[in-house]
Formats: sequence, C-alpha cells, structure tokens
Amino acid sequence: MSDKLKPPTDEPAIRLVTMPRDTNADGTIFGGLILSLIDQAAYVEAMRQSHGRYVTVSFQQVEFHQPVYVGDLLTLYAETIRVGRTSITIRVKVCARRRRQPDTNVKVTEGEVVFVKVGENGNPAPIFGD
Repeated sequence: MSDKLKPPTDEPAIRLVTMPRDTNADGTIFGGLILSLIDQAAYVEAMRQSHGRYVTVSFQQVEFHQPVYVGDLLTLYAETIRVGRTSITIRVKVCARRRRQPDTNVKVTEGEVVFVKVGENGNPAPIFGD
C-alpha cells in the first residue's frame, strides 16, 4: 500500500431508500441494482483515494446474504483494501435498515470491486502518479 493512501472512514459512500420500480417478479430488489450500487460506492471510494477516471475491471467475491425489500434504507460502506500501480481494489458492505423493523440493520450483501485508473488516452495510469 502507498503512504498516500487515505485511512478508512466510517462515513457511508451511499445511502438510499429502495423503491417499487426496483423490484423483480418476486417482490424483492433486483440483484443487478445492488451490483450497480456496489460499483458506484466503490467508485466513490476510489475517487476519495485519488481523483481521476476509473474503469471497472471485475467484481470479486460478491455474496448476497439477505434479500432487500421495498422501503429498506440501504447504506453502502466502502474501504480500500489494495492499491497497485494502476489498479485499486475496494471492499463494499451493503446494510439494510428494514422499513417495517427500523431497529433492525442487517448486512445484506458484500463484495469487492477492482478498478483501473486510466489517463486521457484510455491507457492505464498510476493511481498516485509517478
């Protein structure tokens, strides 16, 4: 890890309430929506570490532990776990505060996202410069 790496924060990367338009035929929130939010939360963390243009390379170890329901308040926490020369790996944890049980906060999903930072020419660029 680089000495330029910013320390983890307890601040959420994203918070939102799930809506009926985001449901699948079974009445739970689409897994694809959750994946999109994980990608966005990881991007927020990558930008916190080093501004620039990032492209998603891979999702790793994404696990769906619990369903997400309409009206759940989702909170996504992102933490940098690895920095290479041009790539950065972010772990994202997704928690849901249940609408019908406001005192219940459960981890519903977690996973890792790998980004590569790219320059103006679209080629890989150093995360922290050379």
